[in-house]
Formats: sequence, C-alpha cells, structure tokens
Amino acid sequence: MTRRSALTARRAAMGGLAMVVGISGIVVGAVREEAVVPATAVAAPPSRTAASDMRFLRRDEPARTTVVDASGRVLATFTDGSRTVTLDGPERTFAEPQFGGAPVTTRVWVRLLPDEWQAGAENAPWFRSWFQQNLSSAQPDVLTMATQYLDGAPEERNPEGVRIRGDAHYGPAAPEGAPPVENSDFLDYLGIPWTFEDGAVGEPDPNHYGAADCSGFIRLVYGYRAGYPLRGDNERGEGLPRRARAMVEVGPGTVLLPDTGTPPSNLGMLQAGDLLFFDLDGAPDQRIDHSAIYLGRDETGQHRFLSSRVRADGPTLGDLGGPSLLDGGGHYARSFRVAKRL
Repeated sequence: MTRRSALTARRAAMGGLAMVVGISGIVVGAVREEAVVPATAVAAPPSRTAASDMRFLRRDEPARTTVVDASGRVLATFTDGSRTVTLDGPERTFAEPQFGGAPVTTRVWVRLLPDEWQAGAENAPWFRSWFQQNLSSAQPDVLTMATQYLDGAPEERNPEGVRIRGDAHYGPAAPEGAPPVENSDFLDYLGIPWTFEDGAVGEPDPNHYGAADCSGFIRLVYGYRAGYPLRGDNERGEGLPRRARAMVEVGPGTVLLPDTGTPPSNLGMLQAGDLLFFDLDGAPDQRIDHSAIYLGRDETGQHRFLSSRVRADGPTLGDLGGPSLLDGGGHYARSFRVAKRL
C-alpha cells in the first residue's frame, strides 16, 4: 500500500476492484490497493498504408499539416512551430477508477518530432523513415509515460539504478493537516543532478525524492522521458522553463487558446498531449499557477486532463479534489486559461 492509500479510504464507497481494458488488451486502471497502469507496450505491426495512398493537407487555426489515407482517415497531425505530433495507433483506455471520473478511450498517440514542424517538412530527408517507424507503433508515447506516475504505478529503474518511473507524489510529507510541500522538480523525483540547456546545473533535494509538482511532472514526462530540452530557470530561451507561468509567458510551443482572463470556449482546437494552464488561486495578479496534459474526450464526451496536484498527492486523471475536466463547471474548468502545443 502506497502513501496515497489514505486518499482511497475516503472514496471507499466507490466499490471494489474495477478494471478497464482497451481493445488492444492493455490494462490501464484498477482500484487503489491493486493499482495497475499501462504496461510497456510492444511494437505494433508496421503500418500497411502505402506512401502513395497518403495525402498531406494544409489546415489553418492553427497552421498545421494533416496526413490522411485514401479513405480520408486522419493518420497524423503536425502543427507549425511545435514538435508534438499526434499519430493514429492501437486503441487504449486510460482510467483511474479509484479517484472517479470517466475513462478516456483513444487511438491517438503523442510523440515528439526531431525539430519543430514547418510547412513542407514532409519533403525533408528524415521524414519518411521517421513517419513509417512511428505510425501505428505501440512503443510508449507521451500519454503512456504520463500514466506511469499515477497512484500505485509500478517502479522501474534504469541500469544505473535510477528510478525512472513509478508512483510519484506531489511533495514531501508535511505536518498533519497541512498540504504536501511544493517545489518538486523532475530531478527531485529522480534523485540525480541535471545539466540544463542554459548551462545551469541542478541538484536534487533528498527531501523531495520521488515527488513532482504540476510543472515538475510535465518536465519529467516531456523532458526527461520524451527528450524535450529543459531549462534550469524561468527565462526565455532554448528549452521548457521550470514554472507553469513561465511555460505560458516565455516558453516554447504554439499558443492554441490565449489567456483572455476567462475560460476558453473553443475546446475543439485541443488534441491529446497539449499543455493546459490554470489560474487556480484567483489572485489579483491573474497569473498561471497550475499546468496539465490534455488526454482527450472521456466516455461522457467531456475534455479530460492529467496533472499532479496537492489533493491527490501526485499525478491523477481522476476527480479527487475536483473533476479533471475543462467543461462541466468544476473548479478546474472555471480556472482554465491557456492551451499550448509543445
């Protein structure tokens, strides 16, 4: 039983063991004491879509290239100025029934390109081999990696003995009745020093080992695991900065939904893997103070995300401490302000 077991006890009324299995056969959810998250997937058979059957179409708002097959099925979406790409792949289901909320079943897989996409990049020498290798692949993607830190996720260590995945907490234990301590970056979870793109060297805090706050979790998934460059500060430049507000104000990526001071309404622009930003505290400065990763529409048709939060003591896609939804009028829906595509 992990440190978050007490949270499950509060939700005992939710019932006994509940398991969700995608059509691909990947088990992705169970109740707290026997929590299971997606196992490392095996490669799917190579895509049978011939290159001659593909069409590359330009779209607007945002500027992007979509790839469709002869039947019109969308195989991939590449967004100008972003490295994030969505690809069609084996169906899987993400769920965390111990914390409530509807599952997300999707064929969308999220990966990073070698560089930011530009119009016409499908003609670059590297593209065809990259696309054929990744289209319909079931190797772990950004979404799978993100779920590998959920409540009860099994631990895995690399050959150097560094724990690279497993149940992450929000922060170290605090006095009884107080929330977990914040300021836990990805290197605190890992317990190793890190040299950033800006040349700074970060040292982990032993008291924060195994923990990642909201932006630290995004850096753990997109940076350490997926390979996106990271900064050691909150300044403009190469790499993803430390804080959520800096990711919005000076960070890389394509702005999909800008901050107008109210919740954006055009949620149809979002795709899995997009970064979401919130003003949870409602302070007069109206600055961003929370970040999340968009998963997609759940089985009720609502827009669900995954984030590391205090009430769940770590990453969750469930509804503990408020629905993980951008619609429905909950606390996070009312506090949602910005979306970017990394």
